[in-house]
Amino acid sequence: MLEDLKPHIQDLRKRLIISISVLFAAFVVCFGFWEEIFHIIKLPLVEVLGSEIRGKFIASGMIEGIFIAMKSALFAALVISTPVIFWQIWIFVAPGLYKNEKKVVIPFVFFGTTMFAIGVVFSYLGVLPFIIKNVLLFGNDQFEAYITAENYFTFFTRLVIGFGIAFELPVLCFFLGKVGLITDESLKNFFKYAVVLIFIIAALIAPPDVISQVLLAIPLMGLYGISIIVLKFVNPAQPQDEEEDEEDIAQTDLQEKQEGKESSL
Repeated sequence: MLEDLKPHIQDLRKRLIISISVLFAAFVVCFGFWEEIFHIIKLPLVEVLGSEIRGKFIASGMIEGIFIAMKSALFAALVISTPVIFWQIWIFVAPGLYKNEKKVVIPFVFFGTTMFAIGVVFSYLGVLPFIIKNVLLFGNDQFEAYITAENYFTFFTRLVIGFGIAFELPVLCFFLGKVGLITDESLKNFFKYAVVLIFIIAALIAPPDVISQVLLAIPLMGLYGISIIVLKFVNPAQPQDEEEDEEDIAQTDLQEKQEGKESSL
């Protein structure tokens, strides 16, 4: 058994080495441009601080700047090397897939990557500036905000990556519907539980205030609604009458078979 697994383990090792090597090379290159990368990351906050909000963007420790430089470079390196990492995963998995499964995987990876990018851009251009502005405006006439680089970077990555993952929902539902695992009716029935899960996710990603969490939950619920619409076209639930008719036909066929057996005896 171990001999059978040995080629797969060696192939996995090869794919991991290539992925880590590409990630490390991208990190080294990005570290040389960490200031430009971090400028893009902090831009939504700096624009708000420079216009309507009294506040300062600071580093709270002697080595915080070094950590931020490394994290910024790593974040950019992950974004750049993601296509290569996905490609290595595909090379490792592809030999074990059937031809029809390969046809599903390729568009899934393509549309999944596209929707992730749309989620990142949407959060960066739309959600992030709006949340920053409304959170910092509260009580700003009473005190001046001091935002640490570490605190902001953590918030930024959680929000951006969280939205990127959330935008995968319609794509995931599309392919689950294609293989018949879920229908539009099953998502409708799960909606009340989905609302609770959405607000839990929003509470984990957003700052600890109700306004920000609601602002995050609204787009997520919109994505859930889009997923229901997608499934309505891909794999709609059968009407109850049709299901009952199919059951009646199946019972009739079973009775006829039993009667045929009895008559033959």
